[in-house]
Amino acid sequence: MSTEIATAQPETKRQSLVTRFAEKYHIEPARLMDTLKATAFRQRGDVVVTNEQMAALLIVADQYKLNPFTKEIFAFNDKGAVVPVVSVDGWSRIINEHPAFNGIEFNYADEMVTMPGGKPCPAWCEVVIYRKDREHATVVREYLDEVYQAPRGQGGYAGPWQSHTKRFLRHKTLIQGARIAFGFAGIYDEDEASRIVEAQTVQAAPVQTVEARPVAAPGKSSRLAAIVGNAKPVDVLKPTFPAQDVPWEEVQQEVEQ
Repeated sequence: MSTEIATAQPETKRQSLVTRFAEKYHIEPARLMDTLKATAFRQRGDVVVTNEQMAALLIVADQYKLNPFTKEIFAFNDKGAVVPVVSVDGWSRIINEHPAFNGIEFNYADEMVTMPGGKPCPAWCEVVIYRKDREHATVVREYLDEVYQAPRGQGGYAGPWQSHTKRFLRHKTLIQGARIAFGFAGIYDEDEASRIVEAQTVQAAPVQTVEARPVAAPGKSSRLAAIVGNAKPVDVLKPTFPAQDVPWEEVQQEVEQ
């Protein structure tokens, strides 16, 4: 009997997270995974979402008590890694449900600026977050020119940063303030996640190889010496550009003599 119980416990622990989510949203565990794979991940092409990736997203959703069905949390697939994305509604909820949360204020710059494609907006936005267990409030300021997202794509199509510039500056400020005030980690907003996925490693330009030419041994013709001079073997290189004034075939013949 004890062996059976000990064997069953790991299986129960392994399924507890999926089972808990399934019971919370009144859906069968098997259908829960399939549904979330199809709706909670924003993958490109025919990339298949694995159970491990789905489990990673559920762990974050469970930690922050976020609902993946209402898009409070979703994910980008970054070459097999999971990038958890929390919507503004999700950020607002985890802030308001934090037991230490005690109010919030926003302040704006008097100076107005207009970014390319955007609407006139305050140059910066400042959030003041109060905690019940802190003597001093947390104050975080975000500048528009550092967070603004220009129109994307070849056609430069407009997005929310162009149509709602002030609102999205406020959203950015709220999210950064929440991270500092409450220590929220491992979650991103959609702009940040997009940059992570789209980031490409800068590759160095390929080095063009050239063919080394040997130096004439003592006693070789003066014509060869005039061409190669006193250079060492590694310094005498056949140029990659047309050099018609240098008879390389004749040089090779003299070297081999």
